[in-house]
Amino acid sequence: MLKDLGKYIFMVELGYKYIHIFKKTFFHPFITLKEGYKQLSVDRQGYSNTVLNFLNIEVEVIGELPKKDKILYAINHRSLLDILVMENIFSKNNKSGVWIAKQELFDAIYGKFFQYSGCMSVDLNNGKGMLKFFKSMKKTLAKVDDLNVYIFPEGERNKKKCVQKFQSGAEKIAKANNLAIVPVYIDDTLETVFEDAPYKEKKIVKVYIGEIITENDLEFNYKVLLNTAGKANCEE
Repeated sequence: MLKDLGKYIFMVELGYKYIHIFKKTFFHPFITLKEGYKQLSVDRQGYSNTVLNFLNIEVEVIGELPKKDKILYAINHRSLLDILVMENIFSKNNKSGVWIAKQELFDAIYGKFFQYSGCMSVDLNNGKGMLKFFKSMKKTLAKVDDLNVYIFPEGERNKKKCVQKFQSGAEKIAKANNLAIVPVYIDDTLETVFEDAPYKEKKIVKVYIGEIITENDLEFNYKVLLNTAGKANCEE
């Protein structure tokens, strides 16, 4: 009980500290959009790495992130810890990017953390909201030549050990903005990993990075990545 309480207190206090850090960049009157996304990415990575160190979690990468930018990373999703694990990887590869998140997260009690840290909201239940999102994404990517897009194509957290069928949004975003896609598989149930943290001995989380997809056949190429990891889709 005290173990669980301690990690929540640590993350909440650190989160409030970083909201103030994010706001300095988010509301900066003179910083360019490119500089802003870069700084917010660095700060998100700082938060993520601090939490992972506290939980005693280490990330092992199988494969390589591409050198180029303007890529959409399609990632499986089971826990908010997924974001921290991926930010850890991006920090080691000097990548800046924007997370795509459902509007509900921005309306929640911790919504300001997502808003000020440079995430982009999308209202999946509102046609006008979807149109606004696609216009905003296109405008942003036109101005920021090194920005990557991070998305969970399953649409919501999946509590199963397999990977659910992807929604169509990831491929639509990639096609509309001429982005290549890289599939990413986090090979652990991070909801459980978080429940058991912090660890006395280092906990290793493996993450598989797939090859660049240029034909936008995400489902097929993600299955190839899953086969490499010895895993399967939920319907299989």
